[in-house]
Amino acid sequence: MPAIDLSIDELLTTTRNVRKRLDLERPVEREVVEECLDLALQAPNGSNQQTWEWMVIDDPETRRQLAEINRDALAHFMGLLDEKPELLSGGDIGRNERMGQISESVYFLIEHMAQVPVLVIPLMRGKVERQNVFYQASQWGSILPAAWGFMLALRSRGLGSALTTLHLWKEEQAAEVLGIPYADYTQAGLFPVAYTKGLDFRPAQRRPAREVMHWNAWQEKRP
Repeated sequence: MPAIDLSIDELLTTTRNVRKRLDLERPVEREVVEECLDLALQAPNGSNQQTWEWMVIDDPETRRQLAEINRDALAHFMGLLDEKPELLSGGDIGRNERMGQISESVYFLIEHMAQVPVLVIPLMRGKVERQNVFYQASQWGSILPAAWGFMLALRSRGLGSALTTLHLWKEEQAAEVLGIPYADYTQAGLFPVAYTKGLDFRPAQRRPAREVMHWNAWQEKRP
């Protein structure tokens, strides 16, 4: 599929988490997903071991089951928040005016997950939570560049997604539905994939680099 006309800077600054603007009516061709994954898998990875697998789900019944797992995971998470609200205390950096809109879009996606044409789950070999920090970092450092590359490739072809992680509260259930050897693989998230409604995405509200950079030594306050 031909790429849309975006400069490199435009691609990097307008690849958004897309939820409400996913086109739930338009089918997504398998060839396009494979093409985007081919591009994503060019990403650098630790020692070029390529210890990843990618589940691609377009079967309606399987998508329905995963959507139900996602809803159950939300209920589980909300129950935890009732007990430990600090789990969601990421801090207000003074730029959270859109949090209400973001929450609305998250709930929209949860309610419509079964209608998303394609779901993609990246897998890492091994159970990373059982390993030391070095091993965990090396595994995540290998899968995340490919995950971001997948989102960039989708954007370049008029599709969108978001790397969601909610279903990981019920990872073992998802593994059972998909036939994934649970003891041998870690799911790294879930991408809902669809064409987007329109292509006019803008740069996001982000802190400038100077507010988060520390040159040579840690500084509590920066000019």
